[in-house]
Amino acid sequence: MPGQTSQAPAPQPQAPRPIVAGTRIGHVHLKVADLDRALAFYCGVLGFELMQRYGSDAAFVSAGGYHHHIGLNTWESRGGSPPAPGSTGLFHVAILYPNRPALADALRRLIAAGISLDGASDHGVSEALYLRDPDENGVELYRDRPESEWPRTPNGQLAMFTRRLDLDGLLREPALAA
Repeated sequence: MPGQTSQAPAPQPQAPRPIVAGTRIGHVHLKVADLDRALAFYCGVLGFELMQRYGSDAAFVSAGGYHHHIGLNTWESRGGSPPAPGSTGLFHVAILYPNRPALADALRRLIAAGISLDGASDHGVSEALYLRDPDENGVELYRDRPESEWPRTPNGQLAMFTRRLDLDGLLREPALAA
């Protein structure tokens, strides 16, 4: 027809190639209102190690000497307030502990610092503590169960769930050696 142009058909989507096995999240970078307050939480309460600090603008913290697992900065957020409910952004950052005694140690640190939990869940595949950092960023502290213990359906599919985590049972774990 006159006045219409012919468009090539849209390419058909191809089945996506899976990401390379072994790929993982290397670090998360959080905008904070007050760097010293954030460091008091991530280093002072949770026990991360300060790897590098850039004045009052940014800092990088780590578990076990890695260059950084968490970056903290005030570049766009100094003195700012948390995002309003109903807005997009980070739901939570999840910090994976190597075993149940280490997760129990994290819970003891929170109790000693007077930090309350938003929740505590057993997901079958993991046990998790949920809380907020001083800037109201969601934080999940968790440990994975061995894969052999993961709940599965009769046909072998993963069958995760959410149940209340027994915090008293977690606190009965032996304390970590100093």
